[in-house]
Amino acid sequence: MSNALNLQQAAVIGAGTMGRGIVISLANAGIPVLWLDNNPQMLEQGLRMIEDTWAHDITKGRIGADEVNRRRAYVKPVSDYAALAAADLVIEAVYENLELKQQIFRTLDATLKPSAILASNTSALDIDAIAAVTARPEQVLGLHFFSPAHIMKLLEIVRGAHTAPAVLQAARALGERIGKVCVVAGNCEGFIGNRMLRTYVREARLMLLEGALPAQVDGALQTFGFAMGPFRMYDVVGIDLEWRTRGLAGKGQDEPTVQVDNRLCELGRFGQKSGMGYYRYASGSREAQSDAEVDRLVEAESTRLGFVRRPVSNAEIQTRCLLALINEGAKILEENIAASSHDIDLVYLNGYGFPADKAGPMAWADSEGVPAILDRLRTLEARHGARWRPAPLIERLAAAGQCFAAVQEGLA
Repeated sequence: MSNALNLQQAAVIGAGTMGRGIVISLANAGIPVLWLDNNPQMLEQGLRMIEDTWAHDITKGRIGADEVNRRRAYVKPVSDYAALAAADLVIEAVYENLELKQQIFRTLDATLKPSAILASNTSALDIDAIAAVTARPEQVLGLHFFSPAHIMKLLEIVRGAHTAPAVLQAARALGERIGKVCVVAGNCEGFIGNRMLRTYVREARLMLLEGALPAQVDGALQTFGFAMGPFRMYDVVGIDLEWRTRGLAGKGQDEPTVQVDNRLCELGRFGQKSGMGYYRYASGSREAQSDAEVDRLVEAESTRLGFVRRPVSNAEIQTRCLLALINEGAKILEENIAASSHDIDLVYLNGYGFPADKAGPMAWADSEGVPAILDRLRTLEARHGARWRPAPLIERLAAAGQCFAAVQEGLA
């Protein structure tokens, strides 16, 4: 398959939140999709969810009953891998566990025709490690949808070391066909968006331990223009997702910055879905209400970990979170994980709620001036240590009087 516009049959593995959204996206675009999950009840729940989604669209006047019937006909639940044999493209959308994904890809490789493209919806795992268990690494790539997949516009297309250019082209054509903003990313932990998010969230979590509270951090970043701050974001997506991933991986649970998250999850405070997370939610409401119990938990964890709490200003919150994004973005450019600063901006505008009027983190950095960004990073390095060491690209651009927009793929 050299062009996804000629895609005759797709398949999705996994009927959880991501699988459901991907199936809706494909069916809405008129692409036949086979749907497999090893738990028949999950598949039944998934089918009910997509029916509810389309019914809601009817009530909102977005589509008619005839259109729902057309879309419904594109979705076919199946009970085993053999039923996927003729698929042109399979998207795996199970939870983040490398061994499980490798097991699935071994089975797909043995079952599907040689021309089929095998894609993983992983948000951070090593695409090359997944491709390595197949005899067709050139046909393997990442298709990182964002949740909810049928609503969020961003699609990170992750190229492995052996992914064929025609496969990347096919993936981009598919993404455009289903209405996504497509950005090709290189293979590293977290790719573009989540790799940068990790540094942004680390600073937010550190500032909780140093003296801030969730509502202050979120408020400062929402004042800057973010759609929501990091702790409201975690309540929306589920605090327990990373907690469970750390548990499955057997690493990261002892990191000081995630101890507040760990305590919340141990209390069953998983976010909006449980009615409590960093915030409290009234029954049936998505309005985040500050919770004194969480504030006390933050203060207790801070003390237990040996932090001496101090006032943290809104300006410091904005500076540290934004510069964490910029510095990591510069490293991503330098490593050719992103082809351009514009691609990084597309990711953050379409997947992470960065304020549209500021055009993305790298465009905002250019508007501030790279020399000014360098000076601020050096100040933070002097105050907080080596994690703030400026990326070499920033130093080179500042010395040359250039901006991030001038960096082209392979020329960082």
